Amino acid sequence: MTDVPLVRLCRQVSRRFSGDISGNIATLFAIALLPILAFIGAAIDYSRANAARSAMQGALDSTALMLSRDLSQGTITAADVAAKASTYFKALYTSTDAQSVAVTASYTASTSSSASNIQLNASGQIVTQFMKLVGFPTMTFNTKATTTWGDVKMRVALALDNTGSMAYSGKMTALQNAVAGSGGLIDQLSALAKSPGDVYISLIPFAKVVNVGASNYAQSWIDWTDWQNPPTIQPNNGSYQAAIPNASFTQSQWDMVGPGSSCPFTSGNGFPYFSCTSGPATASSSASKVPSSGSYSGYICPGYDSASHSYYNGCWNSVQNSTRVNWCTGSYCSCPTTGSNVPNNTCSCTGSGSSTVCKVNTFTHTWIANATSTWTGCVADRTQPNDANAVSPASSDVATLFPANQHMENNVQYCSSSASTKLGQIVPLSYNWTSLKSAVNAMEPTGGTNQAIGMAWAVQSLIPNGVLGAPAEDANTTYNRVIILLSDGLNTEDRWPDYGNGSTQASGNPIDARQALLCSNLKNTKDSKGNAMYTIYTIQVNTSSPADPTSTVLQNCASSPDKFYMLTSSSQIVTTFNSIGTALSKLRVAK
Repeated sequence: MTDVPLVRLCRQVSRRFSGDISGNIATLFAIALLPILAFIGAAIDYSRANAARSAMQGALDSTALMLSRDLSQGTITAADVAAKASTYFKALYTSTDAQSVAVTASYTASTSSSASNIQLNASGQIVTQFMKLVGFPTMTFNTKATTTWGDVKMRVALALDNTGSMAYSGKMTALQNAVAGSGGLIDQLSALAKSPGDVYISLIPFAKVVNVGASNYAQSWIDWTDWQNPPTIQPNNGSYQAAIPNASFTQSQWDMVGPGSSCPFTSGNGFPYFSCTSGPATASSSASKVPSSGSYSGYICPGYDSASHSYYNGCWNSVQNSTRVNWCTGSYCSCPTTGSNVPNNTCSCTGSGSSTVCKVNTFTHTWIANATSTWTGCVADRTQPNDANAVSPASSDVATLFPANQHMENNVQYCSSSASTKLGQIVPLSYNWTSLKSAVNAMEPTGGTNQAIGMAWAVQSLIPNGVLGAPAEDANTTYNRVIILLSDGLNTEDRWPDYGNGSTQASGNPIDARQALLCSNLKNTKDSKGNAMYTIYTIQVNTSSPADPTSTVLQNCASSPDKFYMLTSSSQIVTTFNSIGTALSKLRVAK
């Protein structure tokens, strides 16, 4: 078939199609085609404009942050804002679609009732590819960014692991460099302060306990219940609860203990986990016998308790009763020899053979607590449920107070000012950067791990007018309250010995459970505007071999997944704190 017949055939078919009523569909399609193409084209042009606007918003936000930083640090003046805004924005905004781009900036200095403020506005347009067919040759877009500073103050609590394992793999040195070294976290945060008090930092070194300082012994928020009570009514839980007399020591034998008796307690790790000392002071030497002369004659003083890792703060005295009782009768009766658990220096016998009777003195024992001024400054977890909340102490409710504790572990009383290795005292919120650095650099590895008490006291340090004297907060000021919790291990012990022995936790991780409840309560606490009261960062330094499992309680305690850090080397401590410092340094942009 030639081209001419083919053309002729097409014309014939066309005439028949146009003459057929069914051919109207072509007319209808032609009419509908233009708006369909317009809608498709509009979508394409709108997507291009939206992409250009999104890129503009990002560039404008970054410009606002850099301008506020430059102004707050004094590297530019108010007169430089417009020019600097243009320079930053042009360098950041690289959209090839946008035309006629313009940016304006206005700066308002802070006053007594308002904060410093920068407002940026940017606009631009794209040349349309499709919309121009229907009379819209360009599409215009604009955006804005606002940054405010000067009315936002920062309060940061550092809860830092000071346990014995921090001595290994250079972790303590790395931590000190990360926080107190040149360019460390303290330097980063202090640089944000335009005026004294804009930034505060507190330091909470923790092990099983925290050290609030022995000078606080007269404070009304100290709970002396454990201190004043004998071992028999300490909150030791279950199998670690002392009993005097115990199962192998009868009541009558206990009544016979007095001056010159052998120590009625089991030394070492056998029940009841403590032996005797020569007097009521915790520094007294161990004693195999109850003193029979001197100021402490007849004093039965329990010493270091290897279950609770603490000293008891008192002694039982021995007041002789007026009557003597039979020790034994009969042919085989004789006074007890050295080493038995009853007095032998008061024993005397009469008669002989089957008529022999040996009698001993008996004593009434009363617990006498040590003077609270001998306390070294350690406090343990609060009575449940207040170990897991931030309630302020009230003298009318002893369960809200903080229990004094004479902590000792590895033969060291860590809170004592004379200890060879000290658990550093808590440093309340401060902007004395030199003193804070000194306190960080003085930290030493001590005992077992109780992250919950570090967290609990980090919160206490942030409570205005609380036990640590945090400054009052101005209702017209925004406060960023931040907690940074670092630990290199899993929880091993707290106030309750049944929960952990210093090496491992009990079944069910009860220490973690208490900490998890505390973290949950803190994360659910809101400020007056309905925002989260605290921002929580958690850091696990996992250099053990084999490695410890990831700490679920630390991971869940962080305010969000990006605020939990798992570190596998000491060198990462410095970079992690630098990263957190950078995050805290960024000002919030209100779009």
